[in-house]
Amino acid sequence: MVDHGPVLRDSERGMKQLDDPSLPATNGHHLPANDPDSPMNWPMVRRLYVSLVSWLFTAVVGFGLTSYTVAIPEIMVEFNISMPVVTLGFSLYIFGIFFASIHTPHWSERFGRKPVYLVSLFLCMLFTLGASRSRTWSALAATRFFAGLCGGPCLVLIEGTFADVWSVCATNTYYSFLAAAANVGAGLGPIVLGFVVPVTSWRWTQYVSLMAMFAAFLFGVGMPETYPRRIVRTRAKRAGRPDNLPKAESGVTLAEMAKVTIIDPLIMLVSEPIVIMSSLLLGANFGFLFQWFITVPVALGSAYSFTIQSVGLAFTSALAGTVLALTMSVLLDMLFRPRGNNKKMGMLPNIEYRLYPAMIGAPLMMAALFWVGNTAKPTVNYIVPIVGTTVYVWGSMSALIGIIAYLFDAYPPKGTLAALTAVACFRIALAGVIPLVVIQSFMRATPMWTLGAFGFAVLALSPVPFVMFFFGQSMRKRSRYNAGLMDQMMQTQSPEMETHTTAQQDSVSPHE
Repeated sequence: MVDHGPVLRDSERGMKQLDDPSLPATNGHHLPANDPDSPMNWPMVRRLYVSLVSWLFTAVVGFGLTSYTVAIPEIMVEFNISMPVVTLGFSLYIFGIFFASIHTPHWSERFGRKPVYLVSLFLCMLFTLGASRSRTWSALAATRFFAGLCGGPCLVLIEGTFADVWSVCATNTYYSFLAAAANVGAGLGPIVLGFVVPVTSWRWTQYVSLMAMFAAFLFGVGMPETYPRRIVRTRAKRAGRPDNLPKAESGVTLAEMAKVTIIDPLIMLVSEPIVIMSSLLLGANFGFLFQWFITVPVALGSAYSFTIQSVGLAFTSALAGTVLALTMSVLLDMLFRPRGNNKKMGMLPNIEYRLYPAMIGAPLMMAALFWVGNTAKPTVNYIVPIVGTTVYVWGSMSALIGIIAYLFDAYPPKGTLAALTAVACFRIALAGVIPLVVIQSFMRATPMWTLGAFGFAVLALSPVPFVMFFFGQSMRKRSRYNAGLMDQMMQTQSPEMETHTTAQQDSVSPHE
């Protein structure tokens, strides 16, 4: 953690932060280091509580996504639909999440994080209840989409909450923990429901998801507001004075908001090398990650005659891979995080060290795809492909941690928000599309050919983190989004430690 210096204890002095020129300047998205109301200066218990709330909200939304996969065989029979059609219920939830990174920053800017968290999860609960009571396939598909649409902001806001509460110098470390939330939730879905559905019905996939969401909601009702701009507005209102905040980086008018979270992301997807490479790698990452939840039951069922319970237990591999990725990323951050002043004259701050997890993770993803594709057959013990999925999740989460942590500070606030929105939308779109395609491929071909094709795709993308590591600084320096940033950086003592972007606070994470 960064040493924030002496903390003011007098609440009235906290009110005067807005008008006191002797205190450090703030863009409104991060309070001065010695501000008593800054979430970074809260007691450790309070910081851990709000972090755990955001973590649980993200985990239960992920749980709601994958718990559906256990119900697929029974839903096919009840509604008389094919495997590709029933898979749409899984993908529609993801397509709903797709829109979260576009609209969530604007809701958060106007109302703060806490109301958006609570309203989003509450609405997600209502549509999950609707899914559990659906009597037609069209009703189930529609409620699944809206459950994802409403729950998606929880996956976005966790990044902002962690950025509010924890120091930027530990970006890789805290992103490792927040990225684990969606993975753990998604991994637990098939494990838990694998034991529930065989003795109940497919509707219990939604009932159990609803119970998990309700428990998280009750636990999070008392969470404090962490968004600095909202904190400033609240205390200024209490003091009866203007808040003096600059205009929000996410825009004020509809045209400005559309530019930051729609137009600029589209432009960056075709013009910024860093964003293009990140989108391709993480798009393949997410698409191939979520296809496991559809193809693993098919592969293990056909090759080894696994029951629903056995398939569910096989997903403990996802939890093991998550733990490996989290542990490795935290250790790498501790070993390679720059100490002291992270700035050289005439250079942007060094954030390339954040790519180490991705440099290890991308090759692991490639190896795991070939591994599972060539071993998921009756002549090979079932434990071999299951361990292969552990390796894939390890590599997948490591790549996500490295790339997203790098993008957090690759551009100024507006540029970073646009970059993270572009990468998030691209990877979530592929996460929804690939399961629809891959199940047909599995049914017509074999896992070896399908996963082999995925393996060659990741092989082509594996150099991405290495290219960004060696050439990222020069690419950032030449970016039009960084125009004028170098002068600003050189005027501060430690730019990486003192700036935290709006995008980091308001853009998606996946496992978002």
